[in-house]
Amino acid sequence: MSAHNLDVSRETKEKLEEYVRLLAKWNKSINLVAPVSLNDVWSRHIEDSAQIMSFADSNWETWIDIGSGGGLPGLVIAILDEQHRPITLVESDTRKCSFLRTVKRELNLNVDVQNLRIEHFRGSAADILSARALAPLDQLLQFVPHLLKADGKALFLKGETHRDEIEVAQENWRFELTVHPSKTHPAAGILEIAGLKPRES
Repeated sequence: MSAHNLDVSRETKEKLEEYVRLLAKWNKSINLVAPVSLNDVWSRHIEDSAQIMSFADSNWETWIDIGSGGGLPGLVIAILDEQHRPITLVESDTRKCSFLRTVKRELNLNVDVQNLRIEHFRGSAADILSARALAPLDQLLQFVPHLLKADGKALFLKGETHRDEIEVAQENWRFELTVHPSKTHPAAGILEIAGLKPRES
């Protein structure tokens, strides 16, 4: 297993490999990812998370990742970002936050781990908001107004049901949407969302 499919520097590759090692080690005691998925960890988790970097505007300054769990995609983005810009990871599970902070320390990453529920976050809004396998789109959009700048962009990694989720969300919200096909899962997609406004009741 290696970072062979990612066009990254040697230093970045080494950090990704160390992150994967820590993920496998901690996963024995904390359910960070499905154990069977570690057999294909580079495609299932690392490359899957890394692909959203290409949809973020290159001049972003701040990034918030919600429901960070095992650091997917938040820690992967932090490792890949050669400018070392600040990334906030919001995670309510205390043990998962211990893992996130361990990776931050071991890899010297510019991340701020917030151990709280998403609705309790009171930090500054970000240019980019991300989430992976966290909640249905309609629920995720409720967090956007206080986490994302008005001209910011949300990037949500979604599975096979994303088209159904979009239909449900459009009953309550108006937004600009681009669906990017996933490079790692044929039926999955990355939802790029901007200009969110609640529908008038």
